[in-house]
Order: sequence, then C-alpha cells, then structure tokens
Amino acid sequence: MSDTSYPRDLIGYGPNPPQAAWPGEARVCLSIAIAYEEGSETCILHGDDRSEAALAEVAGLEPVIGARDPNSESIYEYGSRAGYWRLHRTLADRGLAATVYAVTMALERNPAVAEAAMTAGFEVLSHGHRWFDYSKMPEAEERAHIDRAVEIIARLCGQRPLGWYTGRPSPNTRRLVIEEGGFLYDSDSYADDLPYWDRSHGRPHLVIPHQFDTNDSKLVHTNGFPNGEAWERYLIDAFDVLWREGAVAPRMMTVSLHPRIAGRPGRSAGLERFLDHVLAHDRVWIPRRADIARHWIARFPPGG
Repeated sequence: MSDTSYPRDLIGYGPNPPQAAWPGEARVCLSIAIAYEEGSETCILHGDDRSEAALAEVAGLEPVIGARDPNSESIYEYGSRAGYWRLHRTLADRGLAATVYAVTMALERNPAVAEAAMTAGFEVLSHGHRWFDYSKMPEAEERAHIDRAVEIIARLCGQRPLGWYTGRPSPNTRRLVIEEGGFLYDSDSYADDLPYWDRSHGRPHLVIPHQFDTNDSKLVHTNGFPNGEAWERYLIDAFDVLWREGAVAPRMMTVSLHPRIAGRPGRSAGLERFLDHVLAHDRVWIPRRADIARHWIARFPPGG
C-alpha cells in the first residue's frame, strides 16, 4: 500500500543502502557523543517548579515539587565536576574525535568544558538550551531557545554550532532548526544506520541519526545494562556486526556518553575496553558529526 499523504518514511534505503564511501575505505563510521547537560536540568533554581528525576542513579526517583532535591542535584553535579573530565581524558589519551552535545545553559555555567572541547578539536553541537522535554513548548519560545543556544555556543566556542539535537523535540523542532538557516544537520532521529535527507520542510535537510540502544542511559534504566561490562559487551557486539556488514555496505554507529553516567569509574572501564577493541581494527573512521555531514553532502548532494 502506498499513501503519499502519510508523513512517515517506513521504507528508507531498504535492502540497498548507499555506499557511504567513508574516508580510508572504512567499514564503520563511529561517532562518539558526550551529552553535557549538568546544570540545565529541571530545578527550582532554574525557574522550574520541581526537581529533576530523569537519568539519575536512583531507580524510581520522583521529582520533588516546589523544593530542591539535594540527591538529584549532586548526582548531576558529579558529571560536571568529575565525570566529564574522565570521559575527556579517555578520548583525548587515545587521540579520538568526539562531538559534545551541549545544553547551553549547562555549558554557560561551566565554560571550561567548552574551552577543553575546542582545544581537543571536538565539535560542540547544540543539545537545546535546557535539558527538558520540548514536546509541548510554544513555537515562539522554542525558536527563542534555538537562537539563544546558537548565541551561547558561538560566544563560548568561537564558532556557531553546525548540528542540533534536542533529544525530546517538539513537532516544530526540525522546521525551526531548518528555518534558523545555519545548521548542516540535526540528529533528532533514530531511524537508520546511515545519514539521510529529509525533504518534508520545503528544502532538503540532512539527518544524522542518533542511537538509544548503545546509549549509556541504559545503565540507569531498570530494563537496561546492569554494569559497565554488560554495556561493553553490547557495544562490541554492535560494532562487530556493523564492521562485518561494512565489508559490503559501510555503516555508522553512535555511542552516546553522559558524564554523570559513563563518567563514573565503574562504567568508564567498560568504555575504555570497547574503544581499545575498536582501535584494534583497521578501516574504522571516528570523526566529529560535522565531518560526517560534510562527507555526506559531498558524496550524496541533495539534488543528486
């Protein structure tokens, strides 16, 4: 059944994905993302009516209404005080490129993170201005958040962001990102193993999909990984399958890291072993996401 009015694309590349032709004849393009959110989460100090309950160490954590929650706040503070720097060292010691998904309220509260990321040659994209659910935010307010996020990253990093990832977007997010006009891509999709062009908003727009299954957030989900070793095993399995498939059709993999989660020592050990497994392979490309965007645009221009 074909229905041209149906707004979703359930077909994609189908059985014949394009030949990505990653640099160096790489079989796998591995994108490493650090989601920096600490200091932008829901908190009455930030003008909210409750504390944060998402992606924390305490199973079943409920928000505290109308008051601060010292446990929730300090769990997030670990990410900015210690966890980010452990992840940064892990990548920098191996000479690896990364993309920092920066929530700009958080970045503005800790500009040393922006400075370190730029010194290391990382990309800083915008993860929104706040770490919360944008799904019901009025359009004008969301547009203002996008503009503010661009301004903050440009000021702290010396260049504007080229990528966008809200994480919990609204129905308007992609259109507003396209209308802003300065983004090469967004990553608010989980739909594929390869980038693709979205043509639903008046002009072609590049989407570089993100991934939840390899995301360290599953280390604090009750239905997720019990420890860093289990997460490591899953990451290695995912990489090995993609590397094998890449002999015929190269693929892409994203590993997303939260400083307050993977930045804990008992989990970072699993990350280190996974990275060393990857580095033992040839024909792997580990770029920033903007590099992926530029490659895709050159290899598969929207009018091509």
